[in-house]
Amino acid sequence: MSAVLIAFSVTPLGAVESVSEIVSEAIRVVRTSGLPNRTDPMSTTIEGEWDEVMAVIKRAVDVVAAKAPRVSLSLKADIAPGETGVLQARIEHIAGLPEG
Repeated sequence: MSAVLIAFSVTPLGAVESVSEIVSEAIRVVRTSGLPNRTDPMSTTIEGEWDEVMAVIKRAVDVVAAKAPRVSLSLKADIAPGETGVLQARIEHIAGLPEG
């Protein structure tokens, strides 16, 4: 499997409900996808094949779009042909760097 890492953030615009509750629903879509993922305060990163990752992101956007009249989506991709386990490897690499 060739890995693609996509960091994305989805933001409801003009929603009458709590933005954090709506975004939490999108994060649940990612977490139940079965794909490696990690959420931080700025984005959620998901790893897998291009089509499967984009399908999960689309489902996350659809969940938000069901609750808001407009949706903002930001994506950043790291395409690593021939690599697997990229998300965990990058996390471990960063954890091993000296601080400061």
